[in-house]
Amino acid sequence: MGRRKIEIEMVKDSNSRQVTFSKRRTGVFKKANELATLCAVQIAIIVFSPGGKPFSFGHPNVEFVAQRFLNRDKKPPKVSIGSVVDSQQEARLEKLNGQLSDALRKLHYERKRGELLDKAMKLKGSEPKLIGELNLDELLKLKGELEELRGKLRGSVTEMEASSSLLLLSKKPVREKHL
Repeated sequence: MGRRKIEIEMVKDSNSRQVTFSKRRTGVFKKANELATLCAVQIAIIVFSPGGKPFSFGHPNVEFVAQRFLNRDKKPPKVSIGSVVDSQQEARLEKLNGQLSDALRKLHYERKRGELLDKAMKLKGSEPKLIGELNLDELLKLKGELEELRGKLRGSVTEMEASSSLLLLSKKPVREKHL
């Protein structure tokens, strides 16, 4: 069926309305999270489902944003440095997660490429020689290539370890200090 343009009006069927609400709510919350991360803004969204159930999203949290909104004529509440640092860390973590995903995607691509090259070499009948069949020049060249590969692998392993450490740190609960 694919995507198609729909006229914006209330969905009449209650089951369809509930499904539409669930899908769109997720999309709205995702966009709000992106906005908070990319622009370092404070945001709060509260919605009630057609059945009356409340749902909310807030960055740094709904209560903080609501209090700031309600007290906007008064002196602005103190923003804890922790929440600013947390949002900066979240942005950095998201960037590192993206880099990790890219690296894993490249690794998968290179593995597939290697498998295809191996198959192509076997089909052409040019299988690699065994080490015992190589002469001195070929052995020295192979040694240099292996040392270069080792250096690249060490760099990749270091990057992956750093990324996985950051991922593990992001899963630990962060305790907020209330002023």
